[in-house]
Amino acid sequence: MPEPSGVLSSIRDLLRFAVTGFNRAGLAFGHGSDNAYDEAAYLILHTLHLPLDRLEPFLDAKLLPEEVQAVLDIIQRRIEDRMPAAYITREAWLGDFRFYVDERVIVPRSHIAELIGTAFAAWLPQPERVQQALDLCTGSGCLAVLLAHAFPVARVDAVDLSADALEVARRNVDEYGLGQQIRLVRSDLYAALTDERYDLIVSNPPYVTDAAMQGLAPEYCKEPALALAGGADGLDVVRRIMQGAAAHLKPRGLLVVEVGAGRAAVERAWPGIEFTWPETAAGGDQVFLLSREQLPR
Repeated sequence: MPEPSGVLSSIRDLLRFAVTGFNRAGLAFGHGSDNAYDEAAYLILHTLHLPLDRLEPFLDAKLLPEEVQAVLDIIQRRIEDRMPAAYITREAWLGDFRFYVDERVIVPRSHIAELIGTAFAAWLPQPERVQQALDLCTGSGCLAVLLAHAFPVARVDAVDLSADALEVARRNVDEYGLGQQIRLVRSDLYAALTDERYDLIVSNPPYVTDAAMQGLAPEYCKEPALALAGGADGLDVVRRIMQGAAAHLKPRGLLVVEVGAGRAAVERAWPGIEFTWPETAAGGDQVFLLSREQLPR
């Protein structure tokens, strides 16, 4: 059987080869793309230093042997190591925003990003009044960067327990030139924030249940478990966020928390609270919103 590098000469050839290989290997997706075709296209375009949104003009371009080999090496690594594409390329995207990532942080994919993109218009009709914002469990710092762009007059605190994660966040904050607006804080949730009060708190905390952690695909097992594991019902960290939020929100302040598939568990845990579940690309059960006045005291 001939070596692939000897019979593959165009991007179209490599794309077909990669999609077949990804599907045959049963890879898991969800770290920037949700299917084999999109992931293959992204990895090929990135490896060849081509625009990520311009596949068609290059499909039949003939590649140099060393270019073919570079792409094949990436395809092989994705299949054999089951490494998320973002860790291979060292980048992840939320909308038009690019972030550096590596194995010290989970790959950015929060649905809160969509809501930040509209500055929470339905719930914060005067975004210029947001003077202080907090991103709990910041990881790569991606939501903090988005907050700083959406609320340019706000000071943003970005908190994480992991010193390694904060190193990644620092790189992203610096790349966007936001060092004067975003303060990185190593803290177990609110512990180091003492008397701070915020107009807006957002969090994409660990929320994967113990049962789901046991069944994670290899790609997700490459991510730090500290940023994923949420306990028996997925709400261990969410409960602590809820318990401290009222003390750290200003009057009419807003709490926004992502819980994945945890809506039913949330509503069981706090049956007396009327949560708001805004629509995102993943549906209306991924993220909840509460005002300070709705929070348990």
